[in-house]
Amino acid sequence: MPLRYADAATEAYAFPLTIRHLLKTALATASAERIVYRDQASYSYGDFVGRVGRLASMLQSIGADQGMTVAVMDWDSHRYLEAYFAIPMMGAVLQTVNVRMPVPQIAFTLQKAQAEILLVHRDFFPIVEAVRSELPGLKAVIAIADGVAIDTPAWAVGEYEAMSSLASPDYPFEDLDENAIATTFFTTGTTGDPKGVCFTHRQLVLHTLALAGQFGAARVTAAIGMGDVYMPLTPMFHVHAWGVPYLATMLGLKQVYPGRYEPALLCRLRVEHGVTYSHCVSTILEMLLQAAEATRTDLAGWKITVGAAALPRQLCAKARALGMEIGTGYGMSETGPLIARTGPLSPEEWDDEEATLTALTLAGMPAPLVEMMIVDEEMKPLPHDGEARGELMLRAPWLTPGYVDSDGASAELWRGGWLHTQDIASIDSQGRLRIRDRLKDVIKTGGEWIDSILLEELVATAEGVADAAVIAVPDERWNERPLAVIIATPGAVPTLEAINAPVLRAITRGQITKYAKLGRFEIVAELPRTSVGKIDKKRLRAMFAA
Repeated sequence: MPLRYADAATEAYAFPLTIRHLLKTALATASAERIVYRDQASYSYGDFVGRVGRLASMLQSIGADQGMTVAVMDWDSHRYLEAYFAIPMMGAVLQTVNVRMPVPQIAFTLQKAQAEILLVHRDFFPIVEAVRSELPGLKAVIAIADGVAIDTPAWAVGEYEAMSSLASPDYPFEDLDENAIATTFFTTGTTGDPKGVCFTHRQLVLHTLALAGQFGAARVTAAIGMGDVYMPLTPMFHVHAWGVPYLATMLGLKQVYPGRYEPALLCRLRVEHGVTYSHCVSTILEMLLQAAEATRTDLAGWKITVGAAALPRQLCAKARALGMEIGTGYGMSETGPLIARTGPLSPEEWDDEEATLTALTLAGMPAPLVEMMIVDEEMKPLPHDGEARGELMLRAPWLTPGYVDSDGASAELWRGGWLHTQDIASIDSQGRLRIRDRLKDVIKTGGEWIDSILLEELVATAEGVADAAVIAVPDERWNERPLAVIIATPGAVPTLEAINAPVLRAITRGQITKYAKLGRFEIVAELPRTSVGKIDKKRLRAMFAA
């Protein structure tokens, strides 16, 4: 006879995995902890809950309803954090708009997401002016003055803080279907139009719990946990700021939001508020190190996770020398983003600085509930021996089920029942992941594949090189050849011999194929980057294809 519950169980609460419950935990355990915005705002979690209710009330007053898309165009702020909660909690869909995209692409993403209400910082008023006529479904715009006296534009229904002060904090949030869409945003792919991804309440709650589970693992490097002070240095429009605002709120941590990134201000906020944990891309980390040197800021004990692109060994070493605790993470827009992060290092690895740098610059260990494998071109699994290389395939309960309004791309993304990352990777016997290259960036020459990421790391260590990218350029004899595009250190005159020196040493060690030896290089004033800080290799290939 099958098991059955007692009759009394019919009154058991069917607990939905919704964002509202992440906030309830914080209110119960840390109601007096602070949320800070620059030098403009500081309030308790109890006040935060009231402001979340006020935002929902004012959105409802201008027509927001369940299933409607509400788009946000703001810097990293307490207002953005309020939107992270209020909009999904009232059953609407939060669209985090990448304000660094070209204006036509911003218009495209707002159209595709069917945004009907916009929350817009004054810095982005010109964008709204440019795209309003292309958004026939737009119902209302709320202007964000951000502490400055402004004339509210005629096309706005009001100003955020003024409307918030008049709205009720007691919005009647109700339980929702945990599989309802909570957020949407658009990838910044270097080919074609941006692709929209969506995530449900259930996915975001599971992602938050997985973050907590992995960060809480023993001896994990650059972990966030109870007692930390959190300041995001990844834009909140970019993959939920890697999901950490939800985790920091669930844990009831003090949170510091810096607004627009200003290097000296970031250092000041770090000191004033005792910031202990942040996350960023390599370019932001480099900026922080330069700012700390200029302002004489002590960086010791600042834990930082670096992601979005490979962390250069020399940058990792420089940060560690200044007392920072560095870790890495791996994920994609399609993965929400957590897939892997730096795992425990062995005592032997900690005792050897070179081994430490190697371990810290890997993509890391898979998060809880993540399944990953590497496959060949016929989707046959390859061994996890640290040497075999294939496309990385993923499964996890928070991966996007597909792209907005793009059946063909969605089918390709999930071909064979696994999410295709288009990243070339290896996995060792301990489960540690190393990203070798992007499928579109790998260089095919002389019958060999050259990892552009590894070659970049080598070139970046050469005498006279401040930064480097490596791309494939057409070649009549070899099909493709690697080209190094570098930024020279001030006053240096790099030579091909000097640039090839670390490459030749790696060839001798068997670390890279002999075909990686460079035949030429180009010097540029700066490397083009995407809106999220990655080197834009598509643009570089277009620049040097001839």
